[in-house]
Amino acid sequence: MKKIAIINAHPNQDSFNFGVAAAYKEAAEESGAEVEEIIIRDLDFNPNLQFGYQKRMELEPDLLNAWEIIQWADHLVWIHPVWWGGLPAISKGFIDRLFLPGMAYKFRENSVWWDKLLKGKTGHIITTLDQPGWYYRLFFGRPSVNQLKKSTLEYCGVKPVKVTYLGIIRDSSDEHRAKLLKKVSQLGWKQK
Repeated sequence: MKKIAIINAHPNQDSFNFGVAAAYKEAAEESGAEVEEIIIRDLDFNPNLQFGYQKRMELEPDLLNAWEIIQWADHLVWIHPVWWGGLPAISKGFIDRLFLPGMAYKFRENSVWWDKLLKGKTGHIITTLDQPGWYYRLFFGRPSVNQLKKSTLEYCGVKPVKVTYLGIIRDSSDEHRAKLLKKVSQLGWKQK
């Protein structure tokens, strides 16, 4: 049975992203997968890595629980909007505080290389846009995907990481959103 962690990185619980997460979760559970959710907006933690990597900050209980879910999961599904080309600030703080040396990766002594401590996991990024996905890739170089997929998940060993773009969301019709949710349900169903 596949174990899936859905990481919802939208700060507004009334957003379309919450509908996306619900559609994915329902379909994945119907397909027989076990699903746990991490809703970043609901976590009580300081998103500011205030000492950088010079001094360790203690992880709050909500971050420790989130890390347990990430370690438990076979498959990590990140759901987030693209704002100013990137991730919402709260999700960046979540990554800064949780994907730490010694937890998500480990530098090798006297080497430029590192050990990827999340090997064996796969990932899927589902991101909402106010432009077509092809436009975001072609004209902007997809910075949020590069950051999350390449510089975070793959850096820590999560591979492969698929990407699904959902757009255009702003001013979209109920019919268009229903079509997008159906697409998300199909993605969730395939994760059995």
